[in-house]
Amino acid sequence: MKKVGIIDVAKAAGVSVSTVSLVLRQKGKISQATIEKVQAAIASLGYVHNVAAANLRASTSNLIGLILRDFGDTFAMKVTASLIQELETQGFMVFLAQPQDDEHLARTLVSFSRQGVAGVIWLCADHRCDTLPEPLKTCPLPLVAVSQTPLQSNIDVVMRDNRQAASLATRYLIERGHRNIAWIGGEANSLLRHQRLLGYRAALAQYGLPLREEFTPVCAEDTFAASVVTRQLLEKNNTITALLCHSPHAIIGSLSGIQQVGRTVGKDVFLTQQVSLIGFEDMLQINLTSPSFTYVSSASEEAGRQAAMLMIRKLKEPTLPPQYITLSGQLVPRDSA
Repeated sequence: MKKVGIIDVAKAAGVSVSTVSLVLRQKGKISQATIEKVQAAIASLGYVHNVAAANLRASTSNLIGLILRDFGDTFAMKVTASLIQELETQGFMVFLAQPQDDEHLARTLVSFSRQGVAGVIWLCADHRCDTLPEPLKTCPLPLVAVSQTPLQSNIDVVMRDNRQAASLATRYLIERGHRNIAWIGGEANSLLRHQRLLGYRAALAQYGLPLREEFTPVCAEDTFAASVVTRQLLEKNNTITALLCHSPHAIIGSLSGIQQVGRTVGKDVFLTQQVSLIGFEDMLQINLTSPSFTYVSSASEEAGRQAAMLMIRKLKEPTLPPQYITLSGQLVPRDSA
């Protein structure tokens, strides 16, 4: 069977090939009656528009390359879902890649260029580094980064405000009567931990509360380490009534540590057996726990939408100067604090 082409559609609709092309690309001033004739011809003939080939002919593209390295990171996955939804709503398609090292990343960027990708969005997952990977520094394509920590790069960045999130959580606890608030989790070289501790310390200073370094121990990112640190901290400092948990591992581990010293999780500061907990991730495993956890949202969905819209603006206005968009989280009070 002969493949149906744009010429066949033009003949069936009684219009020129250029008119069909304009209808397919949704360009030009075409009457609604003509559009309906062309669409009817397309439907009756079963014509399939080859978008990729049209992009190549027009030297334009509706393809966006998305790079992420950690599919296990819930923040990245929520950003990805929101970003793809927004791009598809605007008529773009997404190529997803997961390079595990800089060599693979360089090959991915070459492949994107060969496929006619219009721009690249990079989801940064390394909390220990504040610079771009080397291949991205020389990427010729428009580039937008979504990061959980600040990046020292002259590119478009969407990130969450970690200082604001930690300050918000700390102030919430202080205003509920807590005066001895400790921090659980985060490795020493984590920029995410560093940024959040700045907010925690600023809130303590705002209310005239002393900063005690022993209340902010570093901790490996696993539940057992968090459990051990929590138990040791509460055994040495039985006046602690609240814990800020750096990660889901810290929250889950702290539950075990609290139980091991004979205390419980709860929001009543006047019951000395209770310890209030606040986390920083709106994650499924937190939401399914009992008691339900108070947390500061990661603004992941909004980060995805902002990154998508920023990329679209860059494609429309190539000379637009780099933008740095910082998103604030919201505190969701529940049963744990």
